Amino acid sequence: MFFVVSKVAGFFALPSNLVISLGLLGAFLLLTTRLRRAGGILVVGSLVVLSIIGLSPVGNLLILPLEGRFPQWDGSRGAPDGIVVLGGAIGPELSGLRNEVSLNEAAERMTVIAELARRFPQARIVFSGGNGGLVFPQGTEAEFALRLLLSFGIARERIILEDRSRNTVENAIYSREVASPKPGECWLLVTSAHHMPRSVGTFRQAGFAVEAYPVDFRTRGQGDYYRPFNSVGDGLRRTDTAVHEWTGLVIYWLTGQTSDLLPGPRTAGNCRPQP
Repeated sequence: MFFVVSKVAGFFALPSNLVISLGLLGAFLLLTTRLRRAGGILVVGSLVVLSIIGLSPVGNLLILPLEGRFPQWDGSRGAPDGIVVLGGAIGPELSGLRNEVSLNEAAERMTVIAELARRFPQARIVFSGGNGGLVFPQGTEAEFALRLLLSFGIARERIILEDRSRNTVENAIYSREVASPKPGECWLLVTSAHHMPRSVGTFRQAGFAVEAYPVDFRTRGQGDYYRPFNSVGDGLRRTDTAVHEWTGLVIYWLTGQTSDLLPGPRTAGNCRPQP
């Protein structure tokens, strides 16, 4: 039930979907007599709001605090015992139809594993990703992730697949089950930088201590606070991504799925310094 409610609520929580819905409602009201004025206000208002969030740096203002919450991981602290990479970079439906691994804009979640696997040859690799589709889901990310990881030259015995998860909460719960981390072990968590606060908080709540390895940065730094977008589509996508994460943080915190409202780094890590 939590999964279904979160998916439905998430659809209407996206600014682009909400504003378009209000604009369509306004267009419908224009066909009436008594509510024509209200309809006009909704149509004009939706166009103005779409222009603002599409072209102004609103999306960057919202996503930068999330991307900057965790610093990039310091490799000098020691080699990890394992690496958990979250799904979200592979489209299982398209991959299945085209019979090839189809990566989206979060592709760095996957490509960085090639480097990490070579750099830390003893580390186990857990890929966590089923299919988060609400309607007619087909295939899982894990099956195509395995194909990609093997193409990187990673030995099959190092790879652990978790193919049941549909959201971040299930990522944490099921990853802990298949990884069976031992006390004192160091595990890295690889996901998009803007998704890292919610992910780390959820893993902590599930009892799986991880250290953040953020990738897939969408902004270039503090200068993006003032930089407008070149197209409405780019701005809407950035705003939707940021609002999705902030909404998720609030919902997860209210339902007890995360350790903090806005999880951040802790002073003590699990990785042991290399000799």
